[in-house]
Amino acid sequence: MLTRRQALALGAAATFGMGGDARAQAKTEISLSRQPGILYMPTHVIEKQKLIEKHAEKLGVAGVTTKWMNFSNGGAQQDALLSGSVDIINTGTGPLLVLWDKSRGRVKGIVASSAQPLVLLSRDPRIKMLKDYQPGDKIAVPTIRVSTQAILLQIAASKLFGPEQWSHFDAMTVQLGHPDAFIAMKNPTHEVKSHFAAPPFQFYEQQQVPEAHVVTTSADIIGSPLSQGQFMTTTAFAEANPRLVQALRNAAEEAKTFIQARTPEAVEIYREVTGDKTSTEQLLELLKQPGMMEWNIYPQGTMKFAEHLGRIGGIKTKPASWKDYYLPVAHDLPGS
Repeated sequence: MLTRRQALALGAAATFGMGGDARAQAKTEISLSRQPGILYMPTHVIEKQKLIEKHAEKLGVAGVTTKWMNFSNGGAQQDALLSGSVDIINTGTGPLLVLWDKSRGRVKGIVASSAQPLVLLSRDPRIKMLKDYQPGDKIAVPTIRVSTQAILLQIAASKLFGPEQWSHFDAMTVQLGHPDAFIAMKNPTHEVKSHFAAPPFQFYEQQQVPEAHVVTTSADIIGSPLSQGQFMTTTAFAEANPRLVQALRNAAEEAKTFIQARTPEAVEIYREVTGDKTSTEQLLELLKQPGMMEWNIYPQGTMKFAEHLGRIGGIKTKPASWKDYYLPVAHDLPGS
């Protein structure tokens, strides 16, 4: 049975899909959202250095202002986009594909912003690999069924138990934002003993939870990098504001270059914007881990998700290419 929030979201998607968003128009005040975690560092650099405003002015759109909001999970961001509360969101591959499908192609990606690995951790000594999970075990994911982590578990179940058993782990997942899941992992009496975490939370848990150990990773499951953060918006907004969409692409590219060339400064921006008290030295060590400096703006591994969702009925329309669910502003990139 759908929760009230899910029902409202699907209703909004259906209305949006039939009639479009009449409120979308050319604008100079835009709102954007993201989730917690260092994988969203490009958005922090873009915000702090006012890169959208800078590139919009270069493209002839003066006086642009941006408002950034934080949401605990991708589901909340989807609701906000469909309701018109925000213009652009930054979240995972799963939400992008579901939104694109349910809105009948009226929500699309702009560019990606990170493809850092996700890590499934457990503090239960019984659980060493995915096959060790049993009914009653609890795995924290940002949003049940549709988050990137939830879909990764479905793909893994298909491989382990056969294609018809893709939902094997669904009943074990519980919805917790990464900060709350981190708190649960630190509490030895909490029923949630596993967390499919995004950076930096998997590193915090391995450092602060003595029993925490790696069960699997996103790279293990799909065999390649996977875009974890990508900007997306409605086609109505994109059509009304093409120069702002181009400005965002340019801003994302500049943020990527800045992070790669001036990593310590980027880390300080992340700490300032988010209030993360982790030391600069510790965060820099974190970014030296495999896959942690993956900031390319082209989508990676997304068609593997699309193929899975199409097979299980998670989306009704199977895309022929990643370009089906990304705006033309990204079509010159080498995506997958």
